[in-house]
Amino acid sequence: MSDKIIIHVGRRVGSIMPQESERVTIRIPPEKIQALHQLVKSGEYSTISDAIRAAIDRFIDIQFAPDYIRKLMIELPKGNVVDLQQLVKSGDSVSVEDAVRNAVREYVRRRLHKAIEGVER
Repeated sequence: MSDKIIIHVGRRVGSIMPQESERVTIRIPPEKIQALHQLVKSGEYSTISDAIRAAIDRFIDIQFAPDYIRKLMIELPKGNVVDLQQLVKSGDSVSVEDAVRNAVREYVRRRLHKAIEGVER
């Protein structure tokens, strides 16, 4: 049996709930509720509702990205994420996402350069 949770859905600034919002009732499996409790306990989110709203915001952003942008979710080893966070702290990138975009651009540029060199030979 899934636990039942009621959340507010709406645009927000930070963790401030907008005055206009709609109440939605959803059923969530117990293991997902436990994971949400862990996110709150770890300080990642103030409340379970905040965590769910953040997930919904990300989902909507991905689903409704402009046609010229394809949003991806990737899994990286924790060590790589720590390295990327360090680049952000040192001012090399404005965000982890920006550091990943820069790395992908550089990788594609190098691969294309190698491919063009191979064709010219």
